[in-house]
Amino acid sequence: MSEQYPLAGRTILMSGGSRGIGLAIAVRAAREGANIAFIAKTDEPDPRLPGTIHTAAADIETAGGEALPIVGDIRDDDGVARAVEQTVAHFGGIDIVVNNASAINLTGIGQLSPKGYDLMQDINARGTFVLTSAALPHLKESANPHVLTLSPPLNPDRRWLAEHAPYTVSKYAMTMLTLGVAEQYRADGVAANCLWPRTLITTAAVQNLVGGEEAMKAARRPEIMADAAVIILGRSSLEATGNCFIDDEVLLASGVTDLARYRGSASDDTELRTDLFL
Repeated sequence: MSEQYPLAGRTILMSGGSRGIGLAIAVRAAREGANIAFIAKTDEPDPRLPGTIHTAAADIETAGGEALPIVGDIRDDDGVARAVEQTVAHFGGIDIVVNNASAINLTGIGQLSPKGYDLMQDINARGTFVLTSAALPHLKESANPHVLTLSPPLNPDRRWLAEHAPYTVSKYAMTMLTLGVAEQYRADGVAANCLWPRTLITTAAVQNLVGGEEAMKAARRPEIMADAAVIILGRSSLEATGNCFIDDEVLLASGVTDLARYRGSASDDTELRTDLFL
């Protein structure tokens, strides 16, 4: 592992990754020379959402990495196991797991259907559990193994329960499972951390489900999460584990002070909107 390029030659297995923050992380890691395997459902173009696993793979390879796109559903246990096997067969191992796939529905109790509730729990909480569990035997063989989950710090403010308890349960579960991995496998040298954005991020979910164009104007670009993720994943797994990181704090601690470059379409005087759970 090069100190200058700590991700060079390392293999990342990610859930999701066809678009948004996941794709930004994959492309940024590819620029560092990482191999990227990712499990996503979008094999054919969806008029409602940009990108497929094939366009994502092309972006990863253009950035300088090697891509292994895998059509699959994080809710399919056997499919996840096969994706782990494919990744190991193709790249020789797994060094990093990124739990990126997530479903969002901000409907509260009494309005959300059981099907909607199950979808979030199955993708967010259970998906994190299944993918991380399946990859752990290979992570333990890595020289610098990391699990990175895109989930928030545990905030006891009950407003998040009042506004959308079902979604909150699913995202906090992702965090708790990740912190559980950090503690259970600390002696094995497997790092497990969470990463969350300070502000809204310009993704399809924010545009379609959170606040439309007004929210997008008050958001930062996914590249801020990607740059923070690469910093975390480049650290020693023995020294960086069990944390709930915030993107801009990671960058500032690493000497990156110009955060204006991460702004979306908004002008510099537009007030950024803080993300959920912060």
